[in-house]
Amino acid sequence: MPDFTALLQTTWPALLTVALVLTGVLLARLAALRGPHGTDSIVFQLAVWLIVSAGIIALVVVLPISDETQGQVLSLLGVLLSAIIALSSTTFVANAMAGVMLQITHPFRPGDYVRVNELFGRVTKRALLNTQIQSEMRDLVTLPNLLLVTEPFTVLHREGTIISADVSIGYDQPYTRIQELLLAAGEDAGLTEPFVLVQELLDHAVVYRACGFLEDMKHPLTARSSLRKKILEQLHGNQVEIVSPGFVYQRRVDAEQRVMPEQPVLHSGENPDPQDTPEEKIFDKAEEAASVEELRVQREQLHEDLKAGREQLKQAAPEEKAALESRIAELERREAWLIGQLEREAEREN
Repeated sequence: MPDFTALLQTTWPALLTVALVLTGVLLARLAALRGPHGTDSIVFQLAVWLIVSAGIIALVVVLPISDETQGQVLSLLGVLLSAIIALSSTTFVANAMAGVMLQITHPFRPGDYVRVNELFGRVTKRALLNTQIQSEMRDLVTLPNLLLVTEPFTVLHREGTIISADVSIGYDQPYTRIQELLLAAGEDAGLTEPFVLVQELLDHAVVYRACGFLEDMKHPLTARSSLRKKILEQLHGNQVEIVSPGFVYQRRVDAEQRVMPEQPVLHSGENPDPQDTPEEKIFDKAEEAASVEELRVQREQLHEDLKAGREQLKQAAPEEKAALESRIAELERREAWLIGQLEREAEREN
């Protein structure tokens, strides 16, 4: 028993330091969950780093070791820190500053569709140093924030985007007829306000672009595929060959032979409805991140509504206070529910 007491007397400062660090991290996490950006917040990540770093230094100071050993350990930590900063400061600091810039400008949020160079996918997570994107192949790709600051990237508009498909048709077909068929394909694909552009006049063919507005941004891959299917149906179904004269001249077949199915889908009697949307499987993690981000946006809006409601309550007439108090109570219940949902999502992620 005396040995245990002596051990406790010598180690309690270190145990207390560890407990304080864990408590600080927990409090920072709880505070972050109540904020609009949750644990993805740059402030939360910096706070955790500072708390842990300060905790390591404090732990070395309170350990029951000699002053000489303590000085050597602190010196070693200082040398390691200096070496890390010297070797990686350029990349680390640049990515950290880029992360801060992205946090301030807020060009995208989890769940958004983005295209960076040849990569297309949905944002799943934003951090201080990098951003995670789920690609069309369902893989998770981590991009350094510096790349997103130095390279142009495209964010599909949350309120809808333009879906398009290019097709090359020979000069033997009048553009008015092709335009009519492509407009019909856009309508069949479920796009609103379809339109057709003549992109290029090549030596051997005319390049048309069929376009239309997609309102539902959950299934852009399915919408693009559907547009191309409907183009095939309309053109083949109306005896329009999708092949350039340059290709016709090279193949060893009769020049009058058409390159299309014997029975076009348009006249087959089949109902080629779109298949099950693959986006639900491809972008599963991004969809979860989008749902969490939507909860945070709703909570932020509720917070603003509550603030405005409380200000109105202070200036309201006595006969208006009862209705305002009821509305504020309902908003508070809604906010509490959203906070609970965010906390459960954070626990599930961890």
